[in-house]
Amino acid sequence: MHQIEPHYFWRYYYISSEDPNSPFFQREYSEFAFSDKIYNYYIHPQWDNFGSKTLYLKILYANYDENYAIIEFIGEWNDALYNDIMLLKREVIEVLMENGINKFILIGENVLNFHYSDDCYYEEWFDEVDDENGWIACVNFHEHVEHEFKKIQLDYYLAFGSELDEQEWRNQTPQDFFEEIDLIMRKRLE
Repeated sequence: MHQIEPHYFWRYYYISSEDPNSPFFQREYSEFAFSDKIYNYYIHPQWDNFGSKTLYLKILYANYDENYAIIEFIGEWNDALYNDIMLLKREVIEVLMENGINKFILIGENVLNFHYSDDCYYEEWFDEVDDENGWIACVNFHEHVEHEFKKIQLDYYLAFGSELDEQEWRNQTPQDFFEEIDLIMRKRLE
């Protein structure tokens, strides 16, 4: 796991540690000191810790003019033991929302498992972004993770599945990727 880095080709467009609106503003990273773990496995030091013991993320891109953020995740999303959604909502999402973000693209290729609790924070997040065409899109999550999402009906709050699971986003610019997801979301919301 220590070799899996957050997507770094977009650093030309955006670096969260240099964004004064980011919850990770002025964070310093090491390329050599591996300190964060998911269970017994060290992860690459470029991932951001937001308080969870098993889930880490990287804000790959934020556009405050068009009100969207792209966030990549790694680890185990565990609401049952660690209330990861509460930590994510309070420590990251609310900071972005205070700066106008209401469209979220969550990339879940490296999310290994999902353990649910209840849907209160998902409902709260959905209610807060739904004011003016906001949405939460989950891209490329594994089928077994989406199956767990469906068990507690998170599909009411999060968009996932179908064409959102078939995205070749790494070769696109952040803007092109957003426009593709935005088109999918507008069709779903109509």
